[in-house]
Formats: sequence, structure tokens, C-alpha cells
Amino acid sequence: MLLRNTADAYGSLSRFLHWAIVLLIVPQYFLAEAADELPNGIEKLQILNWHKSLGMVVLLLALARIGWKVMNRGMPGPIGEPWQRKAAAVGHGLLYLLILAQPVSGWAMSSAANYPVTLFGWFQFPALVAENHDLHETLEEVHEVFFYSLVTVTAVHIAAALYHHFVLKDGVLRRMLPFSRS
Repeated sequence: MLLRNTADAYGSLSRFLHWAIVLLIVPQYFLAEAADELPNGIEKLQILNWHKSLGMVVLLLALARIGWKVMNRGMPGPIGEPWQRKAAAVGHGLLYLLILAQPVSGWAMSSAANYPVTLFGWFQFPALVAENHDLHETLEEVHEVFFYSLVTVTAVHIAAALYHHFVLKDGVLRRMLPFSRS
């Protein structure tokens, strides 16, 4: 498989970044829920540190994916009616925005609570905002809204990919599947 994208398929780096981000986002919900159920203490802090670290990895991978997309203009061509192409562009734009906004809002929320954000304890990211209880509460709500928005947009994205694959049978899904020769 080629590293770079072609007019017919996404390259191995694009596919890797796509699926790595997916595989890192999925456990984030379960980590947040598990931490939420625990009383304040070391176990809760450990789970939250994993949640924050994985969130920062998602942010870094998303930035790498966007950088790769900008540098690698050989993207597969759009498929479908003009309205479908526009809907896909809007959907992808929302996905990128939410995948970036979700970890940034969590980072800012932690900063507002004066909690450190580290990458698995290796190093600490700088605070995005000064400590502010009211801002922390607002950002907590924003972080939750971003999560549910991301779930909704992702569900539509998956449904569209499955529609293309099973109904239209046009190869859109195969272009991004790992190990597919598209």
C-alpha cells in the first residue's frame, strides 16, 4: 500500500491516523464514566490522567492528520450527487472541528480547575487558562456538549459510509478501511 493518498484511495498514513484516532476516542467515554463513578482519590486521578493523556494524543494525531491532509493533495475524488459531496464536506469539517475542540475543551477545563494535563506523566502541558471555578463549570458543560455532538456527527458519518458500501456499492468505505486494496 502506498503511503500517500491517490485519486482512488487514501494512503496508509491517512488510514493509520484515521483509525488510530477512532481507537483512542472510543475508550475515552468509558474512562470518563469510570472516573465519574469513583470518589475523589488516587484511583479517580489515575483514570482521569489516562483520559487526559489519551485526549492529548488524539489532539496531536488530529493535528498530524490535518497537516498530512494539507500537504498531501492527492485525495480520493468525491463520489455521489452534488448534495452528497457537500454534505460529506460539511460532515468531515464538523468531525475535524469536534475532534480538535473536544481535547482542547478538556485541557482548558482542567486548566480552569488548576489540574495539570500531562502526557502519561512524561511532561506537563501548559495551562490554557487561569484558574477560575465558574469557567471550569462552563467548560465542563461545553466538553459534554462537544462529546454528544461528536457522537452524533460520527453516527451520521458511519451511516453514510455504510449506505455507500451496502446500498450504492460505490467503494467509498473501502477507500478508508485498513488493509483494503480499494
